[in-house]
Amino acid sequence: MTTPSAGTITSPASPPPTEQPANEGLTGRLRSRLQQFLAFASLIVIFAVFAIASPNFLTYGNVTAILFSTVVIGTLALGTTFVIITGGIDLSLGTGMALCAVMSGVFIVNMDLPLGVGVLGAILFGGLLGFVNGVNIAILKIPPFIATLAMMLVAQGLALVVSHSAPIYFNDTPGYFAISTGNLIPGVQFPNAVLILAVLAVISGILLNKTILGRYTYSIGSNEEATSLSGISVRKWKIIVYTLAGLFIGMAGVLISARLGSAQPATGAGYELQAIAAVVIGGTSLAGGKGSIVGTIIGALIISVLNNGLQIMSIPQEWQNVILGCVILVAVYADMLRKRES
Repeated sequence: MTTPSAGTITSPASPPPTEQPANEGLTGRLRSRLQQFLAFASLIVIFAVFAIASPNFLTYGNVTAILFSTVVIGTLALGTTFVIITGGIDLSLGTGMALCAVMSGVFIVNMDLPLGVGVLGAILFGGLLGFVNGVNIAILKIPPFIATLAMMLVAQGLALVVSHSAPIYFNDTPGYFAISTGNLIPGVQFPNAVLILAVLAVISGILLNKTILGRYTYSIGSNEEATSLSGISVRKWKIIVYTLAGLFIGMAGVLISARLGSAQPATGAGYELQAIAAVVIGGTSLAGGKGSIVGTIIGALIISVLNNGLQIMSIPQEWQNVILGCVILVAVYADMLRKRES
């Protein structure tokens, strides 16, 4: 048996270096699942309350209307989920969507481009708006709040300038209406827009959870400095994230104009707040680093169910805004509590 010499320094045994991170990762995943479960449970409770309060709520037509009204908010929220996970914000969602809707009218109606080319052009134009936001934030180091606030005003003005402050109607393009209100499933009154949202949600989930884009999105939001020191180009990936969010803005512009049958330059005000609220209600942290696509879709459904149920119960619009504001406050406060616990 040997004993340490007087000059030898001994230290207590330490756990394997991978043990604590693994535990932390498991705890984080469990916490994320719990947040999703609580959001889903809240959706079920709200749905049940309105179903009991009004016999007109739980009908096939009204449930379909709820899903239909979720499409635009949900599409915008999917893109901004990536932005908020990086610790950023995008206030240009609503007016950017209106500008993309106007551009779809310019491409398809004014320039008489083929339907597919016009739709693709509007979506790519949204990507351009997101790219400009990303450059302003990542390269010029403008705070996301200020950069996207400026883009919100620019997009609002350009939508009015390009359209000459008048709606652009798609009366001679019936195929454009079918993008949103058509029915791919024969004999079933189920709008295409809902199916498109479902496909976009699946694609977003794959991008966020199964690709390098998703890993870097979480990494930037969790610790931007450490991500940069590890050799990752934070600037490049921020630009990519904001460009991706812009593509979703363009898609939302196409969906809302196809639903209305016209590109309304003044449409879009307030949508950015509802989209951000859907992301936060779904459990994505405003501090960055945490969030999920499933939670975002649940958050968008909660907002749509609230709006629909309150309208059926003939609650005045001003009180609807008050209730929605209170829901957002509760969601943000819950996010703060989760942050303190972690």
